[in-house]
Amino acid sequence: ILTNPSSKNALTQLLGRILRQPFAKKTGIKELDESYVFCFQQKAVSLLASIRNGFEQEGLGDLAGQIVVDADNIDGIPNKKTVDLREEFAKAAGRIILPVFVIQKGKEAWPVNYESDIASRISWDDANLDSVWNLTLSYIEEKDLEQVISLSDGADMEVIRQKSVTQLKEGGIHIDFSFLTRHLLDIVENPWTAHNIGQKVLTRFIKKYDKNLVASNFVFIIEELRKCLATEKDRLASSIFHKLLASGELRFIVIGKELGFKFPGKIKAAKPYFLHSDGEVPKQSLFEFMSGEEFNETEKSVAWYLETQDKLFFWFRNAAKRDYGLQGWKKYRVYPDFIFTVSKTKSDSDCEAVFVVETKGLHLKNEDTDYKKSLFKLCNKPSARTDLHGLQLAFKDKPVNFEVVFENEWRRKFSEIMKIS
Repeated sequence: ILTNPSSKNALTQLLGRILRQPFAKKTGIKELDESYVFCFQQKAVSLLASIRNGFEQEGLGDLAGQIVVDADNIDGIPNKKTVDLREEFAKAAGRIILPVFVIQKGKEAWPVNYESDIASRISWDDANLDSVWNLTLSYIEEKDLEQVISLSDGADMEVIRQKSVTQLKEGGIHIDFSFLTRHLLDIVENPWTAHNIGQKVLTRFIKKYDKNLVASNFVFIIEELRKCLATEKDRLASSIFHKLLASGELRFIVIGKELGFKFPGKIKAAKPYFLHSDGEVPKQSLFEFMSGEEFNETEKSVAWYLETQDKLFFWFRNAAKRDYGLQGWKKYRVYPDFIFTVSKTKSDSDCEAVFVVETKGLHLKNEDTDYKKSLFKLCNKPSARTDLHGLQLAFKDKPVNFEVVFENEWRRKFSEIMKIS
């Protein structure tokens, strides 16, 4: 880990990847039975806490009698049941095609691609680096440490125990333009551009400060530059996205079945299945069986609330990276949690409207949530759905609405939706 990760879970995830290696078993050779985490300038307390948390989350608290083989697993691979779409909803679901953002040039059209259609148009000369220029460098030199930890003997609750800490006399990072460039490439994809930005930043700091001071703060400069460039990339990409919308080159439409989302005809569901606390199977879901692990507590409550609504036609748990995703001006697609349809009564054989919903806990109100709300607002704008010459407009007689709802308001929001539908 070459810079301090911004996420507190980064080391936990790293440990999880190590511990979940398939077919892993002890060799009896000390060096092969250890894992190694190399990182720069991590705080010792938080480092050990993260690693300890990683072991605990993996169920390896005492390593004895805590690993259970699920009867439904074979060689560590969960058995999955193939579930067909419910017959009573098949006809209506087959007619629904959800829109995506599409680039149109002449007679050609394709779903917007972040790298080729958005990121490639970013002019890094327009990036504002003021937050980097205003950094104050620290005169406290960070010393490199080697920490050795081992599993506890199971008699206490520590899980892991620190064995030794050694301060290294040599090593560490020195000012290296290529090293800095490599750490910018996931943000600034062009290596020449990344190198020019890094060179510009380091040269300015070296002119302002003593070179040894810049070297002592090298990792800090990398971290802050990455934060700044990531923020600027989103700002510049947003500007490009909105300009493309305004010019008509970017539209939010469906062009035939190929360039829009259709509900799958079948899914794979792994146990434990999503069931009510009394063991009841959902009646209005598009699929009878779904993997219960795909639902958090808020999503479970939302699903069972929808089941009780007279105007609900069917609901669908939209899975990340598998189902309906919206590509906006940020790199990663937005995968809403639910898609549900409403009709006048439960006895209807078709739906009147479609709702695409993202549910959020109150503790998740952050920049990511603001982005999703902004993107959904664009999706709901009539101007974003203007038809293109020779292309089929997506919506016809079935309106599609996009909503971000929080755990303290979803009941009220859904009640309003059901009343006006």
